[in-house]
Amino acid sequence: MKRLIRDSAHLIQPAIVLLIGLGLFVVIRGAVIPKEFGKYGHYRPGALAAIREHPVSYAGQATCVLCHDDQATARAAGRHAKIACETCHGPQAKHADDPSALKPKLPDVATLCARCHEKDVAKPNTFPQVVTAEHSGGMPCNSCHKPHNPHI
Repeated sequence: MKRLIRDSAHLIQPAIVLLIGLGLFVVIRGAVIPKEFGKYGHYRPGALAAIREHPVSYAGQATCVLCHDDQATARAAGRHAKIACETCHGPQAKHADDPSALKPKLPDVATLCARCHEKDVAKPNTFPQVVTAEHSGGMPCNSCHKPHNPHI
């Protein structure tokens, strides 16, 4: 038994350092992480006041449809049915509040369409992809494809 203690004496110092390190980790973690963190997953309810201070940027799909029902109908019948308006057109809360004051700019379709449809080996083969430079011949995508219902 004495030999076992003598042979393992060199392990005592690293074990003490490890225990002190773990103790410090637990104490620091408890001091840094808010008490309500983890109550609702990674969502922190105490941040609601800070979140409310930020201005609203996105109007939401239901708001766009109020004035642009024709576009919504075309989109609903097409392949882009599950893509929200503001995915392509950007945040539109200010436009929804006062349509005459802020006209949204039309997106650069070559860049916008390529964001999803540029050929990429990581995308599934069933997803429509093109090499934009070869496919477009220098023309914008919307000269042949309707953006809201993109059939040729």
